[in-house]
Parts: sequence; structure tokens; C-alpha cells
Amino acid sequence: MSGAPRPWNLVAELTYRCPLRCAYCSNPVDFAAVGDALDAATWARAFREAAALGAVHVGLTGGEPAARRDLETIVAGAAEAGLYPHLVTSGIPLAQERLAALRSAGLRSVQLSLQDVLPEPAAEVAGGDFQARKLAFAAAVRALDLPLTLNVVLHRRNLSRVAEIVALARALDADKLELANVQLHGFALANRAALLPTRAALDAAARAVAEARAAGPRPEILFVLPDWWSDRPKPCMGGWAQKTIVIAPDGLVLPCHAARGLPGLAFHRFPERDLRTCWEDAPGMGAFRGEDWMRAPCRDCPERARDFGGCRCQAFALTGDPAEADPACSLAPRHDVVLAARAEASSLAPPPPLALRGASAGVSASG
Repeated sequence: MSGAPRPWNLVAELTYRCPLRCAYCSNPVDFAAVGDALDAATWARAFREAAALGAVHVGLTGGEPAARRDLETIVAGAAEAGLYPHLVTSGIPLAQERLAALRSAGLRSVQLSLQDVLPEPAAEVAGGDFQARKLAFAAAVRALDLPLTLNVVLHRRNLSRVAEIVALARALDADKLELANVQLHGFALANRAALLPTRAALDAAARAVAEARAAGPRPEILFVLPDWWSDRPKPCMGGWAQKTIVIAPDGLVLPCHAARGLPGLAFHRFPERDLRTCWEDAPGMGAFRGEDWMRAPCRDCPERARDFGGCRCQAFALTGDPAEADPACSLAPRHDVVLAARAEASSLAPPPPLALRGASAGVSASG
């Protein structure tokens, strides 16, 4: 396909195995059926080909990347390709010695997931008591002078503790705090009633963030309203097949984490085909790239070049048609689905219990 844009970022999903069972996990609901098909040498080839396409950054993610015993070799391959290797981790299987080895291999920065500032609510969401180990891991990251980002998914169970979360991030000397309001995909969509907050709770959290930002520049705090309360959708991954390549553990090359679940789309697999072919020529990549696919009201919307019609996976999950306008948009024909969910969130007290991600995949503490 001629005219495919330059990808800036590679998301390397090294494995879907994980010691956590988070109720909002972004991995496919059938994650257990997707095995780790790429060895370290094949990942190194993918990194070289991504760099040749123009990518400059690679997020090493999962699941839990440290479940891979060859993670050090994978990091070295990314660094040797000239990419910026960034580790996205739960922090659980990584001892300080192994973290130091990853730094020596070329790791440049770390993102650590935290579920809450309090141990008991964190354990409820993650399916186990991991808080003390996560905090120790954060200290180990800073002791090695690696930049540290904390990622906390916000939802109706922890949104009232934003000020305390910011205080914890400052105590851990984090460089950045991502207050990631829950995106309702996969497991999170199945837990929608238990996770979707009220607008009043979101407004209170936004005020807490503003006060925290006024108190000092560190950490940098990212906070964006969730799609379901903002009336305008966000461009999925910066736009379908516009900026980001995702390689799944089985080698499937995708425009976003969840695209393999959309019907009727054909994607290529690496290394069966080179990465350029997977990015430029796969029918699935071209299906929603740009604007030609858009229907009304998206095709006539002045914001179409900004939001690209919103999230295709969300459109499919809520309407059964991935080409529909994202129902998160107030102009979408099926916006009523989101309005009904908002009303439900405002009426449920207390929220229903959480259904956790499938059984733990047996990642050991040593990785």
C-alpha cells in the first residue's frame, strides 16, 4: 500500500503471561490461546526492521515482559537497533539484580503499574497482594537512576484517592504519573458496571489533579477524561495504523492491542512477512487507515482528521460494526449506549463485584 505513514512507536507484546489478574486488563479476553512464538533473535530482527521504517521507541510490554527468561537479550536487541527500550511491567517478577542486568543491556526507562495507594483495594483489583513488592521495585528503579513512570488506572473504586496517589508518586520520586482513566475494552468492558465512575467523581479527581500540579512540577501528571464521559472520542493509538505498530506474542502485526478481535480483517504475521509488508500492505492495516472508510457523521465532521472516527474496537464492541462511529462521540448514531452506561454508573451504589482476568499464568518471582 503506497503512502502508508511513518510509524514512530513499536509496541512489542512479548507475552500475555502475567502474575496479576487485573479486572481491567487490556489483553484479549482469550489471551491464554496466544503463545510466545518469537524468540529473542526474531524480536531483534523486528526491532531492526521497525527502525528502518522510522520507529524510534519500543515499549516492551505484555502481560508481564519479565516472564521471558530472555528479556535481557531482547532489550539488548532493541538497543542495538537504535531504538529507545522502555519496559512496561508489574514489577513483580523482577529482582533488583535482574533489573540492573536489564539496565546494562540497554534499558532506558521503566513504567510500573500500581492498582491503588492502599493495599487491600489494590489486591482486589490485581487478584493478589503485591503492593509491598511493587513499592520495593519502584525504589530499585530509582536506585539505578532509571526514569520511572507510574501508571495507575483510575476507576470508580480508586478515583477518590487521586491526591493520595500523587503523594505516593512524589514519595517514590517518580518522573511521571499517568492517571489513566479506565478504557472499557476487553476485561474492563466486561466489568463496566463495577469500574465506570460517576461524573461527580471524575470532576473531583480533576480538581485534585489541578491542585497537585499547582503544588509543583514533579512528577509530570497526565490525566485525561475517559471517552465515555468526554463526548468526543480519542484517536485510537494516535489513529488506526498511523503512528504505532503492535506485534503480538504470536507475531501478528496489528494497529492496536485489540484489533485481532475485529471480524473480517486480515493481518500479516511476522516473520512470515517482513515488517514493512505487514505495516504497509496488510488488508487489515488499510481497512481504517485515513478517512476514505468513514460513514456519516464522521466523513463530514471537521474533527475527523484529529480523532479519525474514534476507536474501531470500541465501535465494534458496542454496536457490532467496526465501521460505525465510535459511540463515545455525542454525534454518533449509537451514543445512547454510552448515555445508558452513564446513567447506570450514577445509580449503582455500591457497584457490583469485580470479575478478574483468567487464572494466573504461573510467572515465578525470579522471572
